[in-house]
Amino acid sequence: MILACRLQVEEEEAGVRLDVYLARNLPENSRSYLQRLINEGYVQVGGRKVKPSYRVKSGEEIMVFLPPAEAPEVEPEPIPLEIIYEDEDLLVVNKPRGMVVHPGAGHKRGTLVNALLYHCRNLSGINGVLRPGIVHRLDKDTSGLLVVAKNDEAHLSLSAQLKERRVLKEYWALVYGEVKPAQGRIEAPIGRHPRHRQKMAVVAGGRPAVTRYEVVEYFPGYTLLKVQPETGRTHQIRVHLHYLGHPIVGDLKYGPARPHLGLEGQFLHAGVLGFTHPRTGEFLRFEAPLPPELERVLAKLRAHQADGPGSQPLQQEESVAAQPSSQRGQR
Repeated sequence: MILACRLQVEEEEAGVRLDVYLARNLPENSRSYLQRLINEGYVQVGGRKVKPSYRVKSGEEIMVFLPPAEAPEVEPEPIPLEIIYEDEDLLVVNKPRGMVVHPGAGHKRGTLVNALLYHCRNLSGINGVLRPGIVHRLDKDTSGLLVVAKNDEAHLSLSAQLKERRVLKEYWALVYGEVKPAQGRIEAPIGRHPRHRQKMAVVAGGRPAVTRYEVVEYFPGYTLLKVQPETGRTHQIRVHLHYLGHPIVGDLKYGPARPHLGLEGQFLHAGVLGFTHPRTGEFLRFEAPLPPELERVLAKLRAHQADGPGSQPLQQEESVAAQPSSQRGQR
């Protein structure tokens, strides 16, 4: 085994579970991955193997070893794809809710990449064998439009457009509460959550992030929004709407423990995608309607709307910028 790192427990860290201790000191790794390393014997405390629940003691030496490298391999799978557009350079697909975009820990099969490789063997290789053709991503439970590059030239062009904010992206999001004003701009930096390393948050020193929103429809206790992210930070829309005080319905990572209207996963759909074609220079714009399971949620809300839409939405735009935690706090 190859030694990856050697750690010594400080006095203030004594009594912490081993998996928690490692997650704090090796934040680039997920806690579940570290638990697997511990269970498989790749972590030793004082030269012996222990369980993830072991409580570390002050002064103990912890050694973390690297497991043998696995040769990455992605199998093509005959998974149905909804292809909105395709030519020699790219595809635009409508990803369903519940599908992971590319293989990773715990998701080696059934991903969009597995389906793409079955449909089309010629994909851009810039992102390696696990993410061929993938220019941008959607979370597992976010449905909607993605563009996939078939060659490196198309990939580079599309990546540059994303970086320069020249790609049009519009999402539909159902959130808790009544969002006022009816149009707004959220400008707040996003970075890794200081305590929960698998989450993102609005934090001082985070990367700049801007999201615009517009109210589409009010319901008692809920608001349907059209959202345009101007930047592309991890979980940006989910984090910004949580920060605004209106988390997305069904979002178990950033939302509250409330009824989710029968949803599994967040009500977030990438409904509009626009970009300049890498070869022709033509601006292409695509739309994908809400999937049936999200339409059913809206139909349920409309059917139970007893008192009408209420007051007319305000039309002014408000900029919601990051403020000290003493003023806003972490919602």
